Amino acid sequence: MTTSTDLHGKVAFITGAARGIGQGIAEILSERGAILAVCDLDKKDFLNLEKSVSDNGKEIILGSVDVTNQDSIKTFVDKVIDQYGKIDICVPNAGVIGSKGFENRKNFIDEDWESTWGVNVKGVVNTVEAVKGDMISKESGKIVIIASHGGRKPRGVGEKGRGTGQHPYMVSKAAAIQYMHQMAIDLGRYNINVNAVCPGRLWTSIWESIAINHKETNPDYADYSPYEIFLELIKGYMPLGRPQTPHHIGKTVAFLSSDDASKITGQAINVNGGAILN
Repeated sequence: MTTSTDLHGKVAFITGAARGIGQGIAEILSERGAILAVCDLDKKDFLNLEKSVSDNGKEIILGSVDVTNQDSIKTFVDKVIDQYGKIDICVPNAGVIGSKGFENRKNFIDEDWESTWGVNVKGVVNTVEAVKGDMISKESGKIVIIASHGGRKPRGVGEKGRGTGQHPYMVSKAAAIQYMHQMAIDLGRYNINVNAVCPGRLWTSIWESIAINHKETNPDYADYSPYEIFLELIKGYMPLGRPQTPHHIGKTVAFLSSDDASKITGQAINVNGGAILN
């Protein structure tokens, strides 16, 4: 027997899905019955996801896409719509923490602004623009933008004298949340729900770079491994005292993509163990 949280027959388009949060979202949506249309910069990085989905007898289509390039993402979206006739769920997930070498810097540089804005903001816009026409024509769709709790209210003086290296990332995620609000207003008349999920701290390649940055720039962490720094920060800043996993984010995305969330739009939902309360 199916329930309203089942996603059987739905086509889910996810960017940045080869690893980390994107992979976790893809695995959960596939488990719930969705057909996966997933992309990342290099299709070769999808080996683990493709195997896990195929082993479970589920359907998946892969693409190499640069979300900062409108033509690149449109080509993949057109291919998906040609094959399946629709995109029901869109998850703009691709994101970066900064430009090359971020983990070794205490403060941001111009390239960090360019990189985070290009992927975390313009990449989200490009993704939504590529799918919204099809959703509007069908008067149906779910868009779930992956933002960050770093895009919510500032956190005061920082963590053990932390520098300002993450400013571009945090500002870019705040912009993604504001863009979500605007899209919820614009697309609501077409029965399209637009929401965001704001993850907290997960052990992904992005957070490994942040932890290395702490180790390189803060003497308090000189004797810690990157993963020990990650756990130490969680204990100090999250009431639940434990990290999130990509599957935790995926389950929230699955809920927002389901009929159970049909009356929810324009919301940014924290999945962060209570680290930021709003």
